[in-house]
Amino acid sequence: MATTTPTSSLLSQPSFTHPPLPRKLASVKALSESPELSSIPSIYTFPKQPNHEPVSNTKEPIPTIDFSLLTSSNLDEWSKIIRELGKAYRDWGFFMVTNNGVPERMMKAMIEVCREFFELTEEKNGECEGKHVLDPIRYETNFNPSLEKILYWRDYLKIFQHPSFHLPINPPSFRKQIT
Repeated sequence: MATTTPTSSLLSQPSFTHPPLPRKLASVKALSESPELSSIPSIYTFPKQPNHEPVSNTKEPIPTIDFSLLTSSNLDEWSKIIRELGKAYRDWGFFMVTNNGVPERMMKAMIEVCREFFELTEEKNGECEGKHVLDPIRYETNFNPSLEKILYWRDYLKIFQHPSFHLPINPPSFRKQIT
């Protein structure tokens, strides 16, 4: 039987040598609000690598992709946006999307209910705790903390929306605002 370590002991463990993590790792929110926390636990820090250079202070704007052009019947427009998309992936690894067809009111409502979700108690959020990576709703702090050597200092909520839209039970405004 695997042993578990109390979460508070995680605060002093060095990177890459931490003991087996508890079956249920406390959320980053709970850790950050803990009166015992005086610094970010070492299992959440990335060791400096000799080949990691600081990001340059580029004046280039983040690539912007006009999503509506991906559905264009004009082959030249479509080809151009596909090339821009490839360049954004290759050079930046991410991009900003415009004209995605999602109404601004819905985007604002989603941001608000997500803020409400993360303000809930850990017990309420725990109702969405994922058991499996493919669960349609999953609230976690890391994908697989028992295998990961460095954890991300974040909590996340993943919600599948295709082929059907899944919503957490709490906060109730998820269902009111989104549907």
